[in-house]
Amino acid sequence: LALSSLSNTLAVNNSGRGWGIINVASSTNLLTDSKNVQLVLDPSLQLLSRKQRKLIRQNPGILHSVSSGLQTAIKECKWQFRNRRWNCPTSQGPNIFGKIVNRGCRETAFIFAITSAGVTHSVARSCSEGSIESCTCDYRRRGPGGPDWHWGGCSDNIDFGRLFGREFVDSSEKGRDLRFLMNLHNNEAGRMTVFSEMRQECKCHGMSGSCTVRTCWMRLPTFRAVGDVLKDRFDGASRVIYGNKGSNRASRVELHHLEPENPAHKPPSPHDLVYFEKSPNFCTYSGKTGTAGTAGRFCNSSSPGLDGCELLCCGRGYRTRTQRVTERCNCTFHWCCHVSCLNCTNTQVLHECL
Repeated sequence: LALSSLSNTLAVNNSGRGWGIINVASSTNLLTDSKNVQLVLDPSLQLLSRKQRKLIRQNPGILHSVSSGLQTAIKECKWQFRNRRWNCPTSQGPNIFGKIVNRGCRETAFIFAITSAGVTHSVARSCSEGSIESCTCDYRRRGPGGPDWHWGGCSDNIDFGRLFGREFVDSSEKGRDLRFLMNLHNNEAGRMTVFSEMRQECKCHGMSGSCTVRTCWMRLPTFRAVGDVLKDRFDGASRVIYGNKGSNRASRVELHHLEPENPAHKPPSPHDLVYFEKSPNFCTYSGKTGTAGTAGRFCNSSSPGLDGCELLCCGRGYRTRTQRVTERCNCTFHWCCHVSCLNCTNTQVLHECL
């Protein structure tokens, strides 16, 4: 993945096979968004596929939404794994997540699911906000709903978000091997999580706030809720193998599929995350696997959990140091309109893995 700040506007492909940063203009890589802002793809990096570029042109304004969704997904990934040996590290370059995206482990599954969910979530929200010219709110839920409420308002357009996400994100996956099936499955699991976590939201109407009747619509979940669900599915991910049902042409689409590695286990559901190989050792640095190791990571000396120094430092031990931190404190609001604060200096004790 290649990422940049939103001011540079990026277009990304979560498989690491065709995303480029917008940076340098040329006649071959020029795109225009709904506000006639020129957006360009850096020719030094792999460009978007022809289909992806076509989708962007057909949906003016959507490139900013894709960019925002991916940045949100990356932040969520880092937050969910902040206390793990693998803490969703990123770097500048054509593949922001590093070599892990070329593997078939749990962490790869989460990356594909969260980035796919990020695009779907952001596009669906942008539709209802009017930021994309080719979509609007989902107005299909109208009319009677219940004894004291009815459908109305502006529902987030999850169907458009899922459809665009499927066509845009999945289009870069090629082949029919196990990795291909795994990536597509996890992409869809991310989109389905956004869909399944949508909730009904209502507004009351009536004299003096009596709420005699309510108008209700469907609202997207917070992306933190999406991240929490996907993190749970990461912990319970299914290990799979490549399945083949035979040569029946009638079921050609379903010939190649995923099966549980353990025959005693039930097949993974569309909501589950799947993987096919063990995770690398995240304790130490390895250029071959692209793992950074946990040396230098801060740990909690009093915690028996994954963020504790014993587990996070992989038994290597840790060093303790102190540092003085000055922060604003005891802030007071003065009418109108000024806030005054004091500067407080505290000593922090930090534990750092060896």
